[in-house]
This record gives sequence, structure tokens and C-alpha cells, in this order.
Amino acid sequence: MNFLLMGLWNLYDLCILTGKRNAMKSLIVILIFAMLVIPAFSQQEKQADSKITRVTVFMNRAQVTRDTRVRIDPGKTEVIISGLTAQLDQQSIQVSGKGNFILLGINYRQNYLSESNKPRRIRVLEDSLAWYKRQVAQEQLQRDLLNKEEQMLISNQKVGGANHNLSVNELRAMSDFFRTRFTEIGTNRLKSDDKVAKLNAHIARLNQQLQELTNLLSRNTGEIVVSVFAESAITIDLELNYVVYNAGWYPLYDVRAINTRSPLQLGYKANVFQGTGEEWENVKLKLSTANPAQGGVKPEMHPWYIDFYQPVARAMQGRAAGVAVSKAQPEAAAVEFDVAEELPAQRIADYVQTVQTSLNTEFEIGLPYTVVSGTRPTLVDIQSHQLNAVYTYGAVPKLDSEAFLLAKTTGWEALNLLPGVVNVFFEGTFVGKSFIDPNAVKDTLAVSLGRDKRIVLKREQVKDFTTRRTVGANVRETQAWEISVRNTRNEPVKIALEDQLPISKNSQIEVTVIDVAGAQYNKETGKLVWDMTLQPNETKKVVIKYEVRYPKDKQISGL
Repeated sequence: MNFLLMGLWNLYDLCILTGKRNAMKSLIVILIFAMLVIPAFSQQEKQADSKITRVTVFMNRAQVTRDTRVRIDPGKTEVIISGLTAQLDQQSIQVSGKGNFILLGINYRQNYLSESNKPRRIRVLEDSLAWYKRQVAQEQLQRDLLNKEEQMLISNQKVGGANHNLSVNELRAMSDFFRTRFTEIGTNRLKSDDKVAKLNAHIARLNQQLQELTNLLSRNTGEIVVSVFAESAITIDLELNYVVYNAGWYPLYDVRAINTRSPLQLGYKANVFQGTGEEWENVKLKLSTANPAQGGVKPEMHPWYIDFYQPVARAMQGRAAGVAVSKAQPEAAAVEFDVAEELPAQRIADYVQTVQTSLNTEFEIGLPYTVVSGTRPTLVDIQSHQLNAVYTYGAVPKLDSEAFLLAKTTGWEALNLLPGVVNVFFEGTFVGKSFIDPNAVKDTLAVSLGRDKRIVLKREQVKDFTTRRTVGANVRETQAWEISVRNTRNEPVKIALEDQLPISKNSQIEVTVIDVAGAQYNKETGKLVWDMTLQPNETKKVVIKYEVRYPKDKQISGL
């Protein structure tokens, strides 16, 4: 625009010199138009502050929504929204707005120089670090003064001249003075050293924390430049949406049972993690079971060719490459409720709405939530369910001599569960960890609630029936096992007792079932199951018998 104005002024001077008044009048009009109109439509830049208001967290990655309001002048304006994470998918940027303006385009760029987006946590740590360093400097100054005073006292220990005799009292007074002062100097120096050591320990911890945050909250922040055009000065509202890496969530469950007569309490939780460098503070949080990292394109099959194998002698070339996969498993935001004393405390799960979309499930958190950028995940309550359960016992005496209490429930398909770790609590005590995999569960979901030593199990070999004899070219081994179960509880219990028979993988090895004591026998897996009900102090026994025949010149592994 400046070059255009200079050219018009030069034409104006030329018209005056040549005396062309009509042309001069036209140029005056053009010049006035250029001076008044062109500046109004010149391009300018405008910095805009933005705030994260909503975040949708996927199983891998997250979509961040930022809102900003800015005042723009007439003409074309480039609105610069800075302080964004460098871990941003540029292809996912979306911008929409409200107001009487035209959205011309968007651009993303890196800003390696700006430090205006330094988070408050880093500023606080830097201020604390500077304060501790000042304290160390002051202590070192005091220590230097003490050292100089000590040197001065040592240099002036000679009292009086060569011909000047001091009295005993004067010598005693001077000796007491030096002793007292040297003692005070040494004591103060030790105190100063201790204080400096403690201050340096604080400084080391602050430096470590600051380094960790600086790595996460990187300085090379990104910027989104939004080009807009308006005919007049106006205030516009912009909404930015973009997907970030290094964020996601994974499920965690709490299963609680008060006793074997109470319903099962299932707490559905989410560990939300993010190391983007952005602060998700008091945002509307939504958790989605979608995973953008997997992609949504259906694979296509290509022709499957087969041919006879023709070995070709050639040198081995190349090398194998291994791929290492790392998992971010990188504290929960505190939410206080002002409720009546007699009411139970509310939970975040009470404010979660479950939305079933066409392809995925979404959990909308009704209260503002904060997820800090770091290595530790933030725990979020999603749902709480009360399930009717049947409590039974399961035991495998061949592998473990104790029985396990199981809670079995149906109708779990409507809970939108995902594979995840389960923390099990029974009768108010943490029992241990388990795992839920809905893909491997059929109709009934069973959760182990721990061991019960009041169910006594014993598995012993029946020696009178166990034999090994050679008949012709074959060896016949007959084995028998007795399994006993005793209920020492004061109430009846149901227990599923499990054992197994061997399965032959060779035609020369033959397994013959003699007796399974009424068990449910799966011939494909060799598994035996007895469903029993034991009354208080009742004992039941079962005996299994089988025979294995194989060539006498062979040895069997695993028998």
C-alpha cells in the first residue's frame, strides 16, 4: 500500500509540472480514496487469549475445544491464538465462529521463541527456586563474614608490646574473650552449613520437579492463525477444535461385596492421562470408547496365490528389526460437596450421563474437571452399579489346596464394560486384583473375591489302585485320585470342584476312563467338574480312576 501511495504522489507532481489540470483532479480523487479506503482494508495481526472449555478423551488421543473472543478492526485480520501444545495433529484443526465476519482460512505454525504461555506451576516453582537460592547466597555471605572475623582474631592474638606485662586478670579476660568468640564463630558456621545443606536439598528437589514439568510443558508451543475479514469493527467469537497426542484413558474397576447375601457393587472408573503440556483446568470432560489411532477404513482382500515350494539357495540378507511398544500409564481433582450431615457423600459418578452413539459409548461428566499434564493419571468415577449376584465357591485341588469365593452375575452386557484391572473388596477388606475381559466372558461374569480357608480341600493318590504293569508289548498304568471337600462354615455352601484327565496326542497312547464319580466330563479338554452343595461340617469325597496304555519301549512326558 505504501508503494501505491508513493506512486500516486509522483503522478500528482508530474501533473502539476505538465499543467494537466483535469488529470490532476482525477488523481486527487484517487489519492483521497487510497488514503481513506485502503488503510481500512489493510491486513493486520491480533493476539487473542483462549481458554480450554471442553475435552473429549478417547482411548488414545483427545479432542480439545478452545473458545476465544477478540475485537477486530475493518479489513483483513490474522487472529493469532498461541500457547498451544506442540503435540497437535495439524490435520484435525477445525475453526468455527459467531459474528458478522468472513472466515478466510487457518494456518498452524510453531513458535520456538514465545514464553508467554509459561504455566502457573512452572512460574511458582521458578519463584520458589529463586527464593531458596537467595537464602543460600545470604548464608554464604554470613559464612564469609565469620571466616574473615576468625582470621582477624587469629592475626591479633598478640596482646600488648614486648615490654608490656599483663596482669593475670587481663590475660584471663582476653583468653575468655577469644575462647568465647571462637566458639560462637564455630557454632554459627556449623548452623550455617546445616542450613545451606537443607536449602540445597530443597533446590535439588525443585530443580528435579521443574525439569520434569519443563519436559512435559515444552516451550516450543504451537500457534493457530485464523484469517478473517470484516467490513466494520466487531467483536467475534471463535471456537477451535483439534486432536492431541499423548492423551487417553483406560478403565479401572472396583468390585465390592459386603457379604455373601448382599448385592455386588461395581464401580466403573477411568484413569485419564495427558502429557500434552496444556492445562485442562475446570473443563467439561467427556470420555469416549472410540480410538482414532486405529483408523476406520475397512481392509480390502487381495488374491491369495498358492504354489509348490521351490527352495532357492541364496545368502541370507537383511536383519530383523524389533519394535518396542511403550504404554503411558503415566492425582484426581478434588471435588467438595456441601451436603447435609445425615446424607451420604455424593460421587462424580452421580453426575455422569452415558450416551450410546452409533459406533461408540460416551460418558459425559456433569461437573467441571481438572486433568493436569504429567505422568500421573487422574482418576474419574464414571458409573456405579448394583448387581444381583450368586455367590459360589470354586476349587482346583490339583493346583491349589484352597477354595475361592466367586460372585457370578448376569446382565453385564448393558454396562458397556471394557477390558481392565479390577480391585476386589470383600467385607470391607482389599482382597486383591483381578481382570475383566468382556470379550472372553459369555453369559455369566464371574469375579473372584479371594480365598476361604474354612473350605478344607485334600487331593491324595489312592495307592491301592495305582499300578504299573507290562502286558505284551505295552505298558498299562492305572491311577486313582481321591478328592475330599469339607465345609467348616456354619452355613451351607455351593462349590464347583475341578480336576482333569490326561488327553492323548499320539495314536500309540491310549487313555481309558474308568470312573469319574459323576463329574461333568469334557472329552476335548479332559476337564472334570462336580457341582456340590455342602451342609455345615459336611465332608464329601470323589475318586477318579483312569488307565494309560503305551508301548513299553517309550516314555511318556507329562503323566
